[in-house]
Amino acid sequence: MLGSQQEMSFIDHLEALRWHVIRAAIAVVVFALGAFFSKDFLFHELMLGPSRSDFWTYRMSCKLAAFLGAPGLCIDKIGFVIQNREMSGQLTMHISTSFIVGLVLGFPYLFWELWRFIEPGLYPHERQNSRGAVLFVSLLFMAGLLFGYYIAAPMSIQFLAGYVVDASIENQIDMQSYLSTLTTMSLSCAFVFELPMIVFFLAKAGLITPEIMRVYRKHAIVVVLVIAAIITPPEVTSQIIVTIPIILLYELSINIARVVTRNRTASLNAQLAENQGVAE
Repeated sequence: MLGSQQEMSFIDHLEALRWHVIRAAIAVVVFALGAFFSKDFLFHELMLGPSRSDFWTYRMSCKLAAFLGAPGLCIDKIGFVIQNREMSGQLTMHISTSFIVGLVLGFPYLFWELWRFIEPGLYPHERQNSRGAVLFVSLLFMAGLLFGYYIAAPMSIQFLAGYVVDASIENQIDMQSYLSTLTTMSLSCAFVFELPMIVFFLAKAGLITPEIMRVYRKHAIVVVLVIAAIITPPEVTSQIIVTIPIILLYELSINIARVVTRNRTASLNAQLAENQGVAE
């Protein structure tokens, strides 16, 4: 390790990492067990919420439709039925879903343990500049998760599960397919929302600058539109709702890169001036 701590061998690093992993795994198991024994809330309220017409997002869509005078935006009925077609399907779903919820709830602690392993290897000024990283990473993750759960996932589920090519075909959705769509959409948004922190660390390392991000802004918008088209139904309103927050995150990231680059340049100039003063 760097700084005031004694240098550790490779084996010592592995031993330290092992205990960080063990503690993180215990936290995930504890949260997963809590989710497992809260079956009614976990499934009826949380996981199956977007499959019912009384879900918060659908109620808000009807209020928005009434306000805008656009009844087409109101989602007041669900055009699909969720079924289980495997003998052990519900038990498997119960276990796997509990584990996913354990990972999500334990994410702040997981990252904190990872950061505790990385932080001693940083220089003092790097530790100072990275203060609050765990908090901001956790907040962005949870904000993206909520956005995915309440906005992106319900719109995709409603469109895909309610889409019909002929009225004689009834949509009977397998529960694993439904849960896979819900979790994939929610977690995808959670990780996309980490963009500002990713840019922060890249700018700290001098690997990215605000000028580069401005030059490739148009390219980034195209990429965002493609991502929105993939994770949302092929409907303009849904794509716009998903695209706007991501573009705002990109613009926020540009400002973060600008501040980081300015501070980094000032620090380098101050260090250079100090070295020249010592040389004289």
